[in-house]
Amino acid sequence: MAYGPARADAGGYRYWSFWERADGAWSYASQGPSTLRPSDGDVLGFRFGVSEDSGDASKPRGAADFARVCAGEERRSGSARVALVVDFGTAADAPSGERPPAPRTACARVDAGSGTAGDALAAEAEPLRYNSDALLCAIAGYPESGCGERTAADGGTAESDDGDGGDEGGVPPSLGAAAGVGAVLALGAAAYRRTRRRRRG
Repeated sequence: MAYGPARADAGGYRYWSFWERADGAWSYASQGPSTLRPSDGDVLGFRFGVSEDSGDASKPRGAADFARVCAGEERRSGSARVALVVDFGTAADAPSGERPPAPRTACARVDAGSGTAGDALAAEAEPLRYNSDALLCAIAGYPESGCGERTAADGGTAESDDGDGGDEGGVPPSLGAAAGVGAVLALGAAAYRRTRRRRRG
């Protein structure tokens, strides 16, 4: 199935999707951020957009070359360099009243062999926001509200959403079937545990 740009006016779900890049092309992640352990030199992407499922999800845009993103970052024993591409999507995909920031890149370091994609994202793109079901709702504070809500054909929100995505209509159907999105749930859980540890400290 072709990956075409997601159109908010066609309806769908508004959420963050997770991607891996290899051989110059993006592919929907086969694992979630909390379980994927990247190797030194890997390129990972997150894209905010509106789509029905992984089949029509929009890919991250912008520079996605490891050498460019991590230029000047030397390899170190015990750590892995990971190039991150965070694409906040288009104005058409944005919740009402919000404007997406420009796409950004970052070179994150995680512990070699044990650090996860979720660790890399948390290190470079806080604040993260997640709901009571541990669904990742926002990266770097975007969007300010909403979480995996269904959009109407006119681009508005089809179901009322309290930011928790608690009702059945507020969770993308792909969460249960597509690993790349479904495991983003676990990223929220990991962030929640990390936040609690910091507060106790």
